[in-house]
Amino acid sequence: MGRITVRRRVTRVTVGEPGRSREDILAAEEPLEIRVGGRALAITMRTPGHDFDLAAGFLVSEGVIWRGDQFASARYCAGATEEGLNTYNVLDLVLAAGVAPPDPSLERNFFTTSSCGLCGKASIDAVRTLSRHEAAGDPLVVSSELLASFPDVLRSQQDVFEKTGGLHAAALFDGRSGELLVLREDVGRHNAVDKVVGWALTADRLPLSGTVLMVSGRASFELVQKASMAGIPMLAAVSAPSSLAAELAVEMGITLVGFLRGSSMNVYSCTERVDDGFSTDSAGRAPALAPRAQDERAEPELQQKVIAR
Repeated sequence: MGRITVRRRVTRVTVGEPGRSREDILAAEEPLEIRVGGRALAITMRTPGHDFDLAAGFLVSEGVIWRGDQFASARYCAGATEEGLNTYNVLDLVLAAGVAPPDPSLERNFFTTSSCGLCGKASIDAVRTLSRHEAAGDPLVVSSELLASFPDVLRSQQDVFEKTGGLHAAALFDGRSGELLVLREDVGRHNAVDKVVGWALTADRLPLSGTVLMVSGRASFELVQKASMAGIPMLAAVSAPSSLAAELAVEMGITLVGFLRGSSMNVYSCTERVDDGFSTDSAGRAPALAPRAQDERAEPELQQKVIAR
């Protein structure tokens, strides 16, 4: 799979047995420097592949561009090393005529690692970027049955994860038909989402109304922010959301679904977009959950809404 994976000799150790040497396949991780008009903007650690999508999605996430016609071209920089070699790790983007370049204050402030897309940000307020695509009014409603099918589809399409066990994935589904529109993998969950958003930008599909963004790990603040910037009304994750993710989802009118596993899920915000097949009140709220004893820790089922089959 080219530069996406790397083969390496490892020693397999099992308690009570002698170690055995064998070849293993690892997910590749390399730096990508993103330039705009020849000027360095950011460096991110990523899995090579779909780099143009990654860079375009990054610009959308940071509010630099928000329409496909604002993105003119991208190319790998020749002579990226002192010896004049092209490492395919330096990418220069060209914006369309009349599009303002990134604010100089953004320039690395951004050094993003594969685990944290917000490292270097000055404050939480700085990442509450104003989105050009409003998600709050999106009329999308998705059945719980359809939502429950998305994790299996996501997992079945993770080709590199199948070989390495070391990549996150983000997939975009049509919220009405359930069609898988695009899937991207990366060592960084935020990179995988940027690759999805970048694909949508270059395909001139922003805003992503009526879609569901499904991620393979947890739902962090930054992923909700990226969904907001792309106009995605629903973010679903197989694992837990953070408290800030839930707060931002409420603020931006995004439906946040966590612990989406098997036939159950927790819905933390904008619950009216998830149809559980049962009655709700006039305001679209599910029946309140029974209170628990004060000394019990909050379990997933104590969140804003739980759907279980």
